[in-house]
Amino acid sequence: MPRGRRVSHLPAGARYRGAVSKAVFITGASSGIGRALALELARRGYDLFLTARRVDALEGLRTEINAGQPERRVHVRQLDVRDDAAVTAAIEQAASELGRVDIVVANAGVGNSGRVGEGGVDRARLIIDTNLTGAIATIDAAVALFRRQGGEGQVVGIGSVAGVRGLPGSSSYSASKAGVRAYLESVRAETLDEPIAVTTIAPGYIDTPLNQDVRSRPFLIDVEKGARITADLIERRVAYATVPRFPWNVIAPLLRVMPTSLLARRAPQRDS
Repeated sequence: MPRGRRVSHLPAGARYRGAVSKAVFITGASSGIGRALALELARRGYDLFLTARRVDALEGLRTEINAGQPERRVHVRQLDVRDDAAVTAAIEQAASELGRVDIVVANAGVGNSGRVGEGGVDRARLIIDTNLTGAIATIDAAVALFRRQGGEGQVVGIGSVAGVRGLPGSSSYSASKAGVRAYLESVRAETLDEPIAVTTIAPGYIDTPLNQDVRSRPFLIDVEKGARITADLIERRVAYATVPRFPWNVIAPLLRVMPTSLLARRAPQRDS
């Protein structure tokens, strides 16, 4: 699938209707790219249903949005995406509160895999359950909702350039994001004849708490810029794109063929 290509499986004559009055559901909205994306989409005229584990942070975000855009409808709900039934209930509540849901963003995620062989299986399970299984639960419930609403909608999965190739020190995180990308490719194929857009966003290094402990963050951008780019890509309904587009759209394919010896130079040191 060419990077940045617009999806082409909408019915003849159908087109994206613009931001006004559209309703967006976002997981992991309490911090990082999820929080910044909520602020950006509110400025663009979207109504929001925001979820995360920390409801106090969501309440603060709602207050901030309403202070700048008092006309926006913003609902919040505590949600752990590892709870499949809670994910489905949250998406159904969003549709009830807002009248419908047009876009669902599966963004919730955790990082910091650590080295293999140092007893990090519990952390690995948390990463996979949150980043991958949680995204699957969110997207599955979203597609079911879109079909009940009449078929049209957009699912957005936040992957990572780390999903292109397994990176040292990020084994479980890379695996989870590779899984998100593969899962969305399957969803895209399954919904090819339906008016459901499937968008995969693969950020590089965006300055968020998720990666602030990483030793090297090449081509780092601030979270506000990352949110603006992400919102643009969502509105264009791209199939797949990195954030920022350049240089990661060049580097990502190179990662696939890079010698392992070069990747190994970035490996974290073993605990002594």
